[in-house]
Amino acid sequence: MFKFFKKHPPKEGEEREKLKKELFGFKKCTDHGFISKPSAMAYDPKLRLLAVGSKSGVLKVLGSPGVEFTAQHDQDVTVVQLFFLPEQSRLVSFCSDNSLHLWETNVRGGKTVLEEIKSYNVETSKTKSVSTCCLSVNGEQLFLGTEGGNIQILDVKDFSLSEQVIYQDVVMQNVPDDFKVNPGAVEAIAVHPTNPDKFLIGYNRGLIVLWDNKESNANQTYNVSRQLESLTWHRNGTEFTSAHSDGSYSIWSVSDASKAKEEQTPYGPFPCKAITKLERKTAKADPFLIFSGGMPRASYGDKHTVTVMQGENHTVFDFTSRIIDFIILSRADESDTPDDRSDNDEPHSLVVLAEEEIVAIDLDSVNWPTFRLPYLNSIHSSAITCSQHIANVPDQLWQKINDVGEAQLKNFSPRTWPINGGRSLSKDPTSKAILLTGHEDGTVRFWDASSSNLRLLYKLTTVSYFDISAGDQNSAEEEEEWPPFRKVGTFDPYSDDPRLSIQKITLCPLSETLVIAGTAGQVITFQMEREEREQEVKSTTVNIVSDRDSFVWKGHEALVPKEGDVKFAAGFQPIAMMQLYPPAAVTALALHSEWQIIGAGTAHGFGLYDYVQKKEISSRCTLNPTDLTGTSETAMSRRKSLKKSLRESFRRLRKGRSERRARDAKAKTETQHIEQAAETAEGATAAPGTPEHKPVERQIEARSNEDSMCSMVRCIYFADTFIVNGAPHNPSLWVGTNGGHVYIYNLTVPASDKRSSDAVGCQLAKEIKLKHRAPVISMAVIDSRARILPEPLEVQNERAKAADMVGPHSVIICSEEQLKTFTLPALKPKWKSKITAQDGSRIRRIGFVNFRSKSADNYSEFDIACLSNLGEILVYAVTTLRQQMHVTAIRKEDINGIASFIFTKDGQAFYLKSSSEFDRITLSPRHVTCALGMLDLKEGMRPDPDPEADNPADENDANYSTADITIGLADDSQHNDSRGDTTGDITVDSIRDLAAEGEDTITNMVTNASNAAANESSNVIQSVTTYSSTVMSTMESSVTSSVREVTTSFSRHQSSDVQETTSGGDSGGGGNDGGSGDTGGGEPNLKNIDDDTKATVTKTIETTEVTEKITDLKLSEEKKIMNNGDPVKTVLTEN
Repeated sequence: MFKFFKKHPPKEGEEREKLKKELFGFKKCTDHGFISKPSAMAYDPKLRLLAVGSKSGVLKVLGSPGVEFTAQHDQDVTVVQLFFLPEQSRLVSFCSDNSLHLWETNVRGGKTVLEEIKSYNVETSKTKSVSTCCLSVNGEQLFLGTEGGNIQILDVKDFSLSEQVIYQDVVMQNVPDDFKVNPGAVEAIAVHPTNPDKFLIGYNRGLIVLWDNKESNANQTYNVSRQLESLTWHRNGTEFTSAHSDGSYSIWSVSDASKAKEEQTPYGPFPCKAITKLERKTAKADPFLIFSGGMPRASYGDKHTVTVMQGENHTVFDFTSRIIDFIILSRADESDTPDDRSDNDEPHSLVVLAEEEIVAIDLDSVNWPTFRLPYLNSIHSSAITCSQHIANVPDQLWQKINDVGEAQLKNFSPRTWPINGGRSLSKDPTSKAILLTGHEDGTVRFWDASSSNLRLLYKLTTVSYFDISAGDQNSAEEEEEWPPFRKVGTFDPYSDDPRLSIQKITLCPLSETLVIAGTAGQVITFQMEREEREQEVKSTTVNIVSDRDSFVWKGHEALVPKEGDVKFAAGFQPIAMMQLYPPAAVTALALHSEWQIIGAGTAHGFGLYDYVQKKEISSRCTLNPTDLTGTSETAMSRRKSLKKSLRESFRRLRKGRSERRARDAKAKTETQHIEQAAETAEGATAAPGTPEHKPVERQIEARSNEDSMCSMVRCIYFADTFIVNGAPHNPSLWVGTNGGHVYIYNLTVPASDKRSSDAVGCQLAKEIKLKHRAPVISMAVIDSRARILPEPLEVQNERAKAADMVGPHSVIICSEEQLKTFTLPALKPKWKSKITAQDGSRIRRIGFVNFRSKSADNYSEFDIACLSNLGEILVYAVTTLRQQMHVTAIRKEDINGIASFIFTKDGQAFYLKSSSEFDRITLSPRHVTCALGMLDLKEGMRPDPDPEADNPADENDANYSTADITIGLADDSQHNDSRGDTTGDITVDSIRDLAAEGEDTITNMVTNASNAAANESSNVIQSVTTYSSTVMSTMESSVTSSVREVTTSFSRHQSSDVQETTSGGDSGGGGNDGGSGDTGGGEPNLKNIDDDTKATVTKTIETTEVTEKITDLKLSEEKKIMNNGDPVKTVLTEN
C-alpha cells in the first residue's frame, strides 16, 4: 500500500485547484527592443505620438515612456505609408495589397488599445495600383496617386472612395504642348500649406502640376528632365522643392514655371545616388535643408546617410543600415492653431528610421548630438548570443551601475525625449530588475527591465583585454574631410574577432561579482568598482584533456590577454581570468560567490577555478576514453583498430538476433493485444467510476554512448547538501553532461579567515547514469520543506530563509526526456515525470520558479517551469512532479525563440521573437509587466460615433417559442445559462404592466388557445399538467419559493372574480389523471387554474428575454374563458 502511494500521489482537491488560479496564469505582456523590419513612420505633432509600421503588418504607436500601443493587420502585408489624422488619435495605414485601414485608440476593459475600425480595398489593377498617398491638411481626404497617373480621393470620414477622380488625361489637357508626353506614374503629392484646395502632383518622369481641385484646373506646370523622387512645400506656400534621382534638387517659385529658381547637386559633379526625400524648414537663423541619399556613387554609393545643412553647419549622419524614412519635429507644427500660424518652422529634432534602428538627433544643441532612446532600442546592435535576468537588484549595485552608465552616455543630448504624448498609468516598480545580454562582439549590455520600457544602463566591453589587431580603418576615416561624415546609431553587425563572442553570463548581485565565458574558452571574473584602475590581469590555463596524451586540438587558438598594467574604466573590472584548454566554446557556467569558486564546462570536460587564489582546483575530461577518433584525428594502432572492429561486429550480431526475436514475439501477441485493448475500452465505458488508466507511453530508445556530443557539459550546480551516507551536509559540485551522466563531487572550502591561504579540496563522491542517456540540462536540491536551496549570500542578506538542514533533502535531475527526483544521500528514485514518453516532446529550457499567490502575500511555492521543443510551457510541482500548467507560448517553428528562452525566478520569461525584439511573457498573475497608457483628446476632436456600433444587437435577443423553452428546461446542460437567472421582483403589478404592452397580440393568442382548448380539452389539460410537473421538478429551491409567492398573490387577486366550486364524483377533475372529465356546472376547478398560473410564471422565470416581453391575459378575458369552463393553455412567445 505504501509503495502504491509512493508511486501514485493522491489527486489534487478543489482547494488546490483554487490555489492554482492564484499561482499560475499565462499572459503575453509586452515586447522590448526595435520593431523587426520597419517599413513606414508617421508623427502627430499635436498629440506628440510616433507611429511605426513593419513589413509583417505590425503597428506601434508610441508617446512618452510607458505609452505604447501595438496592433497587427489581419493579413500578412507590408505597411507602405502611415498618416495620423490631426489630434484625433486615429491612424490610416496603406498596405502593399492596395488596402487602406483606419485605426484608433479606444478604452477597452480599463485599458487603452489600438484597434482597427474600418478598412477599404482599392481595386488592384495595373493602372489603379496605388503608388503614393497624401493626406489633406484638415485630414478629411486622402489623395491616392496610381501607377496609371490618375488620382483617386478617399473620404476619410466614410472611409470610401468619392466619385471624383482626377484623371491624367484631364490634367494633361491644360499642359502646354511641349510637355504633352506620357508623364508616368504619380510619384509624389504635396498639399499646399495654406490653401487646402491646391496641391502639387509630381509624375515619375519629372512633370509637376499645381492642381486646383476646387476649379478642377491646372494652375501651373513645371517640367524637369530628371526623374522625380519627392516634393516638399516651403512654409510660406510661395516656393517648393523637388528632389531627383541624380542626386540634385530644384527650388521653384510657384508663380514662375519657366525655370527653377535654384538647382543644386550637393555632392556633384560626379554621378550621385538619388535624393529619396528632402525637407526644407525655416528658422530664426538660417533655414535647414535635410535630405536622405545623394552620395557620390563611385566613392560612397554604399553608405546610408542623412544630410543636415544650416548655414555653415554641414553634417552627413552615417548609418549602418538602409534609411526607411525621416521626420522633422518643429515647434510651429506643435503649437500652431488654425487662426494663428507662425512665420517659421523652428525645427528642434530629427527622427531617422533605419532598417535596424531608430535615431533621434537634437537640432537645438551644439554639434547636433543624438538623444538617448527610452524605447525602440537596438538590442541587436551586435547579435545576441546569451542572456540572463536578475531580479530584486540591491539599491547599492543599481546606483553604481547607473552612475558608471551615465559616464558612458555623457555624449548624448541633455534635452529630454521630445516624443512625449499621452500619460503613463503604470505604477512605479517595487523592485529593480536587470536583463543582461551577451553579444557577438564581446560586449555585455545591462538593461533596465523593471518596467515595460527596456532602457540601456551600462555597456561592458571585453575586446580591450586582448591583443587584437584593429586594422587601419580608423586612420583612413580620420583622413576623410569631405563629405563631413559622422557615424550615428549603435547597430554594428561586424565583430573584430569571432572568438570574442559571449556564450554564458552569470551575475551575483549581492557580491557584485560578474562572470562571463566566451567562444575561445575564456572565463573572466569581474568586480564592480566606482573608480578607474590600472592593473595587470593574469590568466590561468586549465588543461581539461591533460590525461589524454593523444589528443590534438585543431580548432581556433585562444585569445592572448594584454601583458602588463592595463587601465580599466569605472564599472565592472576584471580581477581573474581562466583559460580552458582546448579553447572551445563554454557550454556551462556556475558561480558560487560565497565559496568564491567558478565552474565552467565545454564539449571536452569541465574545470573548477578559485578566483581568490587565482588557481585551478580540479578538472575532468568527459570524452569517451575508448573512442579516440572523437577526440583527435590521429590514426589508431592496428591492434586497437582490430579490437574495436571485432567488438562492433559482435554487437551488431547480438542486436540483430534480439530484434528478430522481438519481431516474432510481437507478431504472435498482436491479436491478443488488440483484444485486450478492446476489452479495456469496453470496461472503461461501462464503468466510468473505475480508476484512471495509465497514459500510453512511447517507447524511448537509449541514445548511443559513442556519440561525440555525449561528452558536452550541459549544466553545473553548487549545493550545500548531504552527499555521503551518515555524514553531515557539506559543499558539493554537480556536473551534468549531454550523455545523461551526472558527476557529484565533495568540496572542502576553508574557513573565511584561511580562505586566501588554504586550498579548496575537490573529490569525486558519486555518479548517476540515466538509463536512456538523455542530456541533463538542469539540477536543483530541495529541502524537507520543498524549497529550493537559497542562492549564495541570500540568507546573510535576509533575502531568503535558511534551508532546513535537519530533514531529508532531495535532488531533481532534469533531462531532455524526463524529470526525476532522487533522495539524498541514498540517491534512491522518488518521483518521476516522463515527458517525452507521454507527450513526444523534449525539454529545451528549465527554470526553478518561486510562484507567489496573487492575493495572499504570505504564500509561495517552488515549481519547475519547462519549455519544450514544441514551444509549450509546462509547470510541475517540486514535491510530486505533478503537472500544474500546460500552455503553448511559442510557435514550434520558431527555433531561435526557443533557443533564446530564459525563465526568471519570479515566473516571467523572455525570448527573442526576432533578432531585434524580446517578447516578455508571464506565468504568474502576481507579476504582470505591461504598458498602460492614456491619451487625452480635446473635446469634439473625434467624429460622432455610429449609434449602431455603440449599441450592438445582443446576441441573446433570440425569439423563443414554447417548444424551445420546454427543451431548454428539460436539458440539464443549460441550467447554468444566464437567461435563467431572473428570480427577482416578479409581482402581479409587473405582470399586469407587461400584459398591457402587448394587448392586441395576446388577445389573438388567447382566442386561439381557447379554441384549441375547447376542441381538445383533455389533451390541453394533460399537456399543461405534464409541463407543470416538469417545470416544478427541475426548478431550484429558491426559484420554487419565488413561484409559490407569486402564485399565491396571483390567486388572491383573482379570488374576487373566480367562483370556487366543489365537484362530487365527476366534477371535471380529470386533468389530474389524464381523463377528459365533465365540466359539471361550467365552473373550472380552482386547482387547475392555479397550476396553469404556476406554469405561466415558471416559464417567465426561466427565460429573461421572454419575461421582459411576456404579456398575460387581461382579467376580463380570464373571467370570460374561465366561465366558459375551458382550461387555459398559456402561450409564451416573444414579439
